[in-house]
Amino acid sequence: MRIIAGEWRGRKIKAPAGDTTRPTADRTRETLFSMLNSRLGGFEELSVMDLFAGSGALGLEALSRGAARCVFVEQDRDAVNALQGNIAALGAKGADVKAQSVLFLGVAPKPHDLIMMDPPYDTGAGGVALDKLKRQGWIGPATWVSVETARTEDLLAKGFEVDTVRNVGKAKLHILRLAGSS
Repeated sequence: MRIIAGEWRGRKIKAPAGDTTRPTADRTRETLFSMLNSRLGGFEELSVMDLFAGSGALGLEALSRGAARCVFVEQDRDAVNALQGNIAALGAKGADVKAQSVLFLGVAPKPHDLIMMDPPYDTGAGGVALDKLKRQGWIGPATWVSVETARTEDLLAKGFEVDTVRNVGKAKLHILRLAGSS
């Protein structure tokens, strides 16, 4: 895997060993960031979260494109090790790794500008996480949220408006906002 654009364009990042995590394909990541860029107008100075982070490819891509900070949340030990190695290899500033479940984040100090989630496919974890993050203040009226699911999977996003859904290979990308935010 490689960073697609920005300061670290072309730099390689490593995926965790084994098959516990499923890295977002480069083509899917490229499509997602094109969709987000058209909505956000760029990534400069954004506060970002990469949930179910795995290798950190999504958050590192955002940092490469100018995001001010990214909170990476991942509970799998091998994935956390790969993520920390990728952050170190890139010299990524503004990276904060939380080695825990997304569901145990607690109350947010303030909402983030962008939250990207790539939960395990066909588990419903994305919908559960959306509900919990909304109730705990991680998602505010100005927050954009992306959730990757399997192409055949439906996303339960109660209290959210769907901006767009796009199929890319085996994945389905959902771009959301809190209901009433537009």
